[in-house]
Amino acid sequence: MWTLVWLHLDQIASFRHPSCTLRASPSVLEFFSFPLIPLRQRYSRPVSQIVKPRVNEQIRVPEVLLVAEDGVAEKLPIAVAIARAQEQGYDLIEVSPKAVPPVVKIGDFGSYLYRLKKKEKQQKSHSKQTEVKVIRFGFRTDVGDLNRLADQSREFLAERNMVKVSVTLRGRELSNQQFAVDKLKKFILGLADAAEVDQPAKKQGNQYIVILRPKK
Repeated sequence: MWTLVWLHLDQIASFRHPSCTLRASPSVLEFFSFPLIPLRQRYSRPVSQIVKPRVNEQIRVPEVLLVAEDGVAEKLPIAVAIARAQEQGYDLIEVSPKAVPPVVKIGDFGSYLYRLKKKEKQQKSHSKQTEVKVIRFGFRTDVGDLNRLADQSREFLAERNMVKVSVTLRGRELSNQQFAVDKLKKFILGLADAAEVDQPAKKQGNQYIVILRPKK
C-alpha cells in the first residue's frame, strides 16, 4: 500500500526516509511516495451475555406446547397461547425452542430473565476451580503487617479459595524455630472464624506452612 505526501521544497531538503522516492519538479511543491505500514488493528473482547429467550410475538411458529405451573401441557396455536398469556396479564415465554413444538410458559418476562441470569451466575461460581492463595510472612514481621495479611486471607477465604500460610526463617532465626511455629499458630487462630485447617503445620526447608480451607 502506497501513499502520496506533499511537501514544500524547504521541507524536502531536510527530509530523509529509506524507502521514499523523490521526484524533481520546477513547481513549488514536490511529492514522494513510500509504503504505508498499517497500524495493528485493535479488537475488543466480546462481552459474554446470556441469550434472551423469545417472547410473545417473537415466537414465530404455528404451534407451541404450553406448560402450566402444575405441569399440565397442551398444544395450542401460537395466537391462542399469546392471547391466553395476555388475558392473565403476563408474557408468553419460550423456554425450550428446540423442542417440537417449542415449549412455552406463561409468566413475567422480567422475573424469568432475572432468575435465568441468577442461575447462570451460580453455575459459573460452582464451576470455578478452587485456587490456592499464598500468604507469606517472616520471623520478624510486625503486628500491623500481620493484620493486613490476615485481612487479605479473609478475602481469599470468602471467595472460597484455599490459603497456604507460610513463615520463613533465615540465618540465625533457624535456631529459634519454636518461635516461628508459635507465631504461625497465633496467625491461624486469628482466622478461626473464617477458616479450618486442611493440613496442619509442617516444615518444608526453611519454612513452616499450614493449608487452610474456607469454613463451612
